[in-house]
Amino acid sequence: MSQSLQTTAALFEQLKKEFHSPKPDLKKCGQILGKLKVALTELSFLVGGDKQPDPKELLLAREVLEVGAQYSIRVQDIPQFERYISQLKTYYRDYSNRLPPSQRLYPLLGLNLLRLLAQNRLAEFHAELETLDTDVLNNNVYIRHSVQVEQCLMEGSYNKVWNSRESVPAEEYKVFMDILMDTIRNEIASCSEKAYISLPLADAATLLHFKRPEEVLSFAKERGWDVDPVTRTLHFSHGDVSQTDIPRDQVLTMMIGYAKELERIV
Repeated sequence: MSQSLQTTAALFEQLKKEFHSPKPDLKKCGQILGKLKVALTELSFLVGGDKQPDPKELLLAREVLEVGAQYSIRVQDIPQFERYISQLKTYYRDYSNRLPPSQRLYPLLGLNLLRLLAQNRLAEFHAELETLDTDVLNNNVYIRHSVQVEQCLMEGSYNKVWNSRESVPAEEYKVFMDILMDTIRNEIASCSEKAYISLPLADAATLLHFKRPEEVLSFAKERGWDVDPVTRTLHFSHGDVSQTDIPRDQVLTMMIGYAKELERIV
């Protein structure tokens, strides 16, 4: 093992020890990751070219990227997570025959699928599914969860989507489930504004999947809804109703005019 590889491996051990501790210092983890990414440029991190990569270097690079992807979820840096996944695909696909299977493969791929759903990138979601075997799609708990969530979305079964948050295969999945639920809430809110003039606070909480009245009030403030504290009712803003009402007098005048013209023709 080269001196450079030994140094990088020792640094990675520091990262693992800190990241997997009961109360990890995420700021420290980020600093170690930064050093590791610099160190990896001297190894096989930048795959490609004429040089034949060392399997030991490839394995270390893959493991660093995997912890980096998990770290980005912990700090909720979604663009960073996307970059890590993009880099990992090379190791998962192009070098799968030279590396041992990764235990983090499907947990991270499932997370990435859920990210695409949360960002409403359905074409990319289905493109990713096409790269997976049928057996994995049907039986792997991480992949199956994301597939089932997508099916519920297509059916409009938002209650099932919400309930699936409590049965996520890993805690990190709740980050994207929360993003997805925010998107769904805003869709429901937009429909409610058009369908109702007002709603009781308790009904709105049920409709929007909020557990506490304070959450509904905060959401109502963001949407610009009025709240009657006495009746505990939400009132939706419909703009200038007078402009959207049917002009009854004008319509009656036009209809009478048409009738007179018809009588004259006959």
